[in-house]
Amino acid sequence: MEHLIRIRYVGRILKSGGFAAARSMSTSWWRQVEPAPKDPILGVTEAFLADSNPNKVNVGVGAYRDDNGNPVVLACVREAERRIAGSMNMEYLPMGGSANMIQETLKLAYGENSDLIKDKRIAAVQALSGTGACRLFADFQKRFSPDSQIYIPVPTWSNHHNIWRDARVTQNTFHYYHPESRGLDFSAMMDDIKNAPNGSFFLLHACAHNPTGVDPSEEQWREISQRFKVKGHFAFFDMAYQGFASGDPERDAKSIRIFLEDGHMIGCAQSYAKNMGLYGQRAGCLSVVCEDEKQAVAVKSQLQQLARPMYSNPPVHGALIVSTILGNPDLKNLWLKEVKGMAHRIIGMRTALRDNLEKLGSPLSWEHITKQIGMFCYSGMTPEQVDRLTQEYHIYLTRNGRISMAGVTTGNVGYLANAIHEVTK
Repeated sequence: MEHLIRIRYVGRILKSGGFAAARSMSTSWWRQVEPAPKDPILGVTEAFLADSNPNKVNVGVGAYRDDNGNPVVLACVREAERRIAGSMNMEYLPMGGSANMIQETLKLAYGENSDLIKDKRIAAVQALSGTGACRLFADFQKRFSPDSQIYIPVPTWSNHHNIWRDARVTQNTFHYYHPESRGLDFSAMMDDIKNAPNGSFFLLHACAHNPTGVDPSEEQWREISQRFKVKGHFAFFDMAYQGFASGDPERDAKSIRIFLEDGHMIGCAQSYAKNMGLYGQRAGCLSVVCEDEKQAVAVKSQLQQLARPMYSNPPVHGALIVSTILGNPDLKNLWLKEVKGMAHRIIGMRTALRDNLEKLGSPLSWEHITKQIGMFCYSGMTPEQVDRLTQEYHIYLTRNGRISMAGVTTGNVGYLANAIHEVTK
């Protein structure tokens, strides 16, 4: 009898169109979703890979290549992997990550003999490279300073805007790049710092500014630090290129050290993607300087709480590579030698590109190519000129004219220079 009742009930649903309505509802859940716009950087690589032209050149992606255009795994990384292999289990790391990796990473940023480290005044957690470190801090800012905003330089790495937008932090901007001189717009930058409300948050690139390659001088950093002190601003440094910019990690951390000397309590995002080539390992660190050890313990606990629902625990392999290299004097010396070699190849390609353009008789000044530093050259080319490079010469880069110098080699620098010369005549 119960079976017959069930059949009649199902029949009534079918007649009333109930199943059709339910099916319609289920298939319409995602009907409103539109395709996301392509990432302006990763989309360049997709277009490059789809091009069959044998002369194609990719100077869009921010990843190091050797002089043959091939990805590089550092010898110190290979040796660290050899030592790690088979020696560790696959258990979860704590929410805050590897203590050894964090300790060695803090020494790089704050100094081997930093009193801040000795006094345990730094709250630090392992993060998913620089992106993850920035996102953790953005969420921390929103939770504990909910009415604050972040001042971001113009221009900046495009993902910075995505990170603070998704953390629901209000964004403002400050002057940084001067298009006419292709250098730093220092006076306008200082005015913006002065005019921002007291106690504002500012995002600063510690070295090798992305995308411009334009950094303040040491003296300018000192003036910036003093202006921050007068205004009571908070400096959050994104340091993605320590060692990769000049070849000297100590020199590349100078901006941070100046702020620390002046007594600032800063925040810092660090990444090992560029300077160790650990792009896919997502190895990084977020640190926040605090008033004392008690405050540092509290801040770290809150950073861990933010990480818990986001990704729970950071990955172990990259952390082991970093701590193995930096914790062993021989491997660390090998890394310092290799990161210096990468930086110097980039510097050499800057010189070669400028020399080639000048030999072609370009009436334009290309001095900025060698004045800028780090992975990127902000060429000054217009979006239309970049389009011509791609359409006529199969050279791929972002439409803001940013050239990844890592993609320039002795084999293609002449071709690249000639193409740039032709489209900028």
